[in-house]
Amino acid sequence: MKIAALVSGGVDSSVTVHLLKEMGHNPVIFYIKIGLEDEPAYVCPKEEDIQITTSIAKKYGCKMEIVDLQKEYYETVIQYTLETVKKGLTPNPDVMCNLLIKFGAFNDKFGHEFDRISTGHYAGIEEIDGQNYLRTAIDKHKDQTYFLGRITNAQLQKAMFPLQNLPKPEVRKIAYQMKLPSAGRPDSQGICFLGKINYNDFIRQYVGENKGDIVELETGKRLGEHRGLWFHTIGQRKGLGLSLGPWFVVKKDMERNILFVSNGYDPISQHGDKIWLADFKFINEKSDRDYSHSQNIKFKIRHTPDFMAGQMVQQGDEYFIQSAETIAGIAPGQFGVIYDEAEKICLGAGIINNSLK
Repeated sequence: MKIAALVSGGVDSSVTVHLLKEMGHNPVIFYIKIGLEDEPAYVCPKEEDIQITTSIAKKYGCKMEIVDLQKEYYETVIQYTLETVKKGLTPNPDVMCNLLIKFGAFNDKFGHEFDRISTGHYAGIEEIDGQNYLRTAIDKHKDQTYFLGRITNAQLQKAMFPLQNLPKPEVRKIAYQMKLPSAGRPDSQGICFLGKINYNDFIRQYVGENKGDIVELETGKRLGEHRGLWFHTIGQRKGLGLSLGPWFVVKKDMERNILFVSNGYDPISQHGDKIWLADFKFINEKSDRDYSHSQNIKFKIRHTPDFMAGQMVQQGDEYFIQSAETIAGIAPGQFGVIYDEAEKICLGAGIINNSLK
C-alpha cells in the first residue's frame, strides 16, 4: 500500500511516521507550505518545521517532499474566511483546510498515486458493511472529528489516522522513547496560515473597519462603539472595551451595523436550545434514518470534548436541532457537527444559520 504521510513537524504527525513504519509501511512524507509568507509581520516556525520533518524522514528512511499549496490555500480557505467575516459570521478555517487542502488540493495534485493519505488527527476509521465511517478518537479530550466533519465520503475512504487508538500522553511518550526531535514541542495554537499575525489585524487589512453602535440587548441603551462586526463573535466576552462587565456578545445586526451585548455572568440572553443548519452534508449515506422525522443525535457546535444531546429533523433545505438543554455561544457561520447517540460515529456537518431566525 502506498501512503502519503502529511507531517507538519509537530509531535502528533511525527509519531504517525513511527507508527506507519511499525505497521510495515514505507510512507512518503509530505510537508505542505500554506502560510502567508508575503504578509507583513508574518512569522512562522516553517524552517524549524521543515528541519524536524527532514530529520524524521532521515531517521526512518522515508522519501520526503515539500509541496507549495499557498496559492490554493489563499484562493480557497482564506477567501472563504474573508467572505464569511464580511457577512458578520464566524468562519472556521481549520474545518475548511481539511476539506479543501489536506484531503482536497493535496490529493488532487499529488495524492492520485497513493492509496491512503495519513494525517496526525486524533480521529479514527471504522468499517461498517464494507464502508468506512469517521470514528471519534479514543482520547475524547483530543478528538478532532469536529474539524473533519465536513470532508467528503471519497476523501474519508482514502484517509488514514494512525493515532486513532492512542491517548495524547502515549503519543508524547512514544516521541520521547524514539528520541524524535518534535517530542518536546508544544501543541500548535491559533489559525495555521497566520503564523504570529494578529487575527484582527489580518481581517482589518483585508476587510477594513466599519464603525457602529454597541447596544445592550435588554434595554436598547447605547454603550459604546465597535470597529466592525467581523471583529466579534457570539459568546465573546473579551475585547469589547466596556466597563461594569462582564459583557457578552449575544447578537449581530448586519443591516443596522449594531453589536448587541448582555451584562452578567453567563447571561440568559447568551443561551439558546435551537440550532438551524444550512448546507448540511452527510459524510456517508443516511442509511435507514429518516430525518423527515426527529432523530436522536449527539452534536457539537465548537471543538470541545463534550457532546450535546438533542434531536435533528430536516425542514426544507435545512436541518433543525432541538437541543436537550440550553447552550451558550451559538455562533452563526460556525459548523454544527452531528454524531450518533453512542458518540462513536461522526455523521456530517452543516453551517449554523441562526442569524436569520
